[in-house]
Amino acid sequence: MWDTILDFFKSNYAYLIEGYLIFIVIFVVMRYSFKNKKAFSFLVLYFIMLGILFLTYKLEYRVAYNVYKYVCLIYPVVIVILLAPDIRRALDSIHKSEKKIEQFLSSSDKTKNEIADACMYLSSKKIGALITIEKHNSLDQYAQKAIILDSEVSKELLINIFTPLTPLHDGAVIIRGNRIRCAGAYYVLTQHEDLDKTTGSRHRAGLGISEVSDSLTIICSEETGTISIAIEGMMIKISDREKLLEYLELFLK
Repeated sequence: MWDTILDFFKSNYAYLIEGYLIFIVIFVVMRYSFKNKKAFSFLVLYFIMLGILFLTYKLEYRVAYNVYKYVCLIYPVVIVILLAPDIRRALDSIHKSEKKIEQFLSSSDKTKNEIADACMYLSSKKIGALITIEKHNSLDQYAQKAIILDSEVSKELLINIFTPLTPLHDGAVIIRGNRIRCAGAYYVLTQHEDLDKTTGSRHRAGLGISEVSDSLTIICSEETGTISIAIEGMMIKISDREKLLEYLELFLK
């Protein structure tokens, strides 16, 4: 029995080592840093496939053995491609503490009021919006792929950015201190399993960035006009302007 297993490993050494190394990386990164259950499921499936491969080897089913050998070789690579967004978010989470800006720039009362006024207007008109306020973790990796503005925060500018059919209405606005860093930023969507299936991509993007940074993101729904806040992987619905200002005060104190 052991001789058979030893021969099997010797004949498939390169394939097994490659597969195991890839899956060890996926499993460690995703299972422990992001608590992603899919990584565990794919790993179990891979062990089952290896069991089938060993069985076909022992029973000398050459055709099936050759097929499964290449399937076991390709499978880890395919999984890496399928899980690329999850892996990226997990890696962002691991390096969360390293992505610090030199000095936290708090926003003035004027900026907080401009943000609140803009959100209330957008909500009343059912205009979708995604506004992320940066704290200690730098969001430059997202800003660099967006449209850099470096403009003072104002209600009018925020409304103009998110007005439908304008060039910058898609994506998110990133605010640092009292200035709009960029517009049209795109985030990796959350894969949170407890979310309602009808949750839109704007809300999933807001929750996704809150999972990998210490930012606060305000989401205005274009379907219902409701306002939500995403922070630390949680989604909180906001009922009025005073409540929104209260959260901004607590976040930016």
